[in-house]
Amino acid sequence: MEAETITHRALGTKNVLTVFGGVDVLKKSCDLIDHYEDLLTVNRDQSEVMDINKAAGKHPVSVSSPVYQLAKTAILESRKNYGFNALIGPVVKLWHIGFSDARKPSEVEIKAKLAITNPEDATFDDDSQSIFLTKKGMELDLGGIGKGYIADRIKDLWQAYGVSSGIINLGGNLLFVGKNPKQADGLWRIGVQDPKKARDVDLAIVTMPECSAVTSGVYERYLKIGNETFHHIIDPRTGYPLKTDLAGVTVFTKTSIEAELLDKKLFFNGPVASSEKLGAVFVYQDGTVKYDQIK
Repeated sequence: MEAETITHRALGTKNVLTVFGGVDVLKKSCDLIDHYEDLLTVNRDQSEVMDINKAAGKHPVSVSSPVYQLAKTAILESRKNYGFNALIGPVVKLWHIGFSDARKPSEVEIKAKLAITNPEDATFDDDSQSIFLTKKGMELDLGGIGKGYIADRIKDLWQAYGVSSGIINLGGNLLFVGKNPKQADGLWRIGVQDPKKARDVDLAIVTMPECSAVTSGVYERYLKIGNETFHHIIDPRTGYPLKTDLAGVTVFTKTSIEAELLDKKLFFNGPVASSEKLGAVFVYQDGTVKYDQIK
């Protein structure tokens, strides 16, 4: 079956979209990515999420339905305290790991910023579709689930236009649509990143039906100070990089937003039961690999 691919720079990363079957939907898909980036970005001065942040400690902000629903989901998930926190931005910026000004902040600084990351201090109202960050200095960042949400919306678009199969790759966040036309069994062959090697070097290939695959890992961004190494995944419960034996976790679910959230839960808490999980691969820093629900 004929494949058509487009590469589109957005969301701070390279996005690669592949459609099988000749349906002309790739340009519309890129426009959709740009539309959601305009609504959700915190890397520009203007967006609906930035409107929420600028009003922190002042007043609620009414936003469009997609932003409201995603923000509400992020706040509710953050309150479950399993490792995901859409309000952790002020602490992450203190460390700024992966950038030239990265540093280890003092405990006083960390405690001060943690005080404005409590998801209970972020409220929402269904009637006005408004979000209110009740303390000055609070910041909402939907980047932790934004790509998953956008990937799912692209799939909706494709299905509306009759796309039977394709691959949505938003900076490594993968969503496989329909059956794999290149394989007789219709299943997708999905590589699991080797955390000790260059990007796209796999340590395993997993065979899956239509699904999303998302990976979290400590191996791409880190800060070295003397004999100490700090990775970039901050534990919102402590304000410090998460202490873990894991190097990376790849999870497989039906929807991409489920994969984004479950991947963080598994990375922070190890193997846990989940109705959304089709399978997961845990790669440990000592080289051990464990497969969960994968045959």
